[in-house]
Amino acid sequence: MREGPSKNMVKQKAMRVLKQKRMYEGQRDNLTQQSFNMEQANYTIQSLKDTKTTVDAMKIGAKEMKKAYKQVKIDQIEDLQDQLEDMMEDANEVQEALSRSYGTPEIDEDDLEAELDALGDELLLDDDSSYLDEASSAPAIPEGVPSDSKTNKDGVLVDEFGLPQIPAT
Repeated sequence: MREGPSKNMVKQKAMRVLKQKRMYEGQRDNLTQQSFNMEQANYTIQSLKDTKTTVDAMKIGAKEMKKAYKQVKIDQIEDLQDQLEDMMEDANEVQEALSRSYGTPEIDEDDLEAELDALGDELLLDDDSSYLDEASSAPAIPEGVPSDSKTNKDGVLVDEFGLPQIPAT
């Protein structure tokens, strides 16, 4: 626009709009801060209520514990522990008495170790692996999901997992 009264009028109107904008922004900022302050106060109040509830629960718990401890006699517990310890010692003595060996010759530990070493050497030199043949002829692992079928593909009675059933005697 050119300089003149119309430009000045538009400029004044723009200035009024900017002043209003700043005023509204200031009010918005004030309301936001007030809202934040109210939320903080509400949070603090709720925290205090929670703390009071916790303290009340702790008081009730302490009162109940005092009642329970009045019923517990430490002397009785110690006596019971002593009795249990004595009975365990007696049971150990009985087990030792039952496990005594009669007329077995004394065996030298060195002889036993030498025999064990010799057995180990024999096992290392043994090339016979026929004992593994039995493992390779074992039945296959069942596959799939359990079924309601009472027999497998060979007509053998099976359980819900497809494993052969053991006949009841």
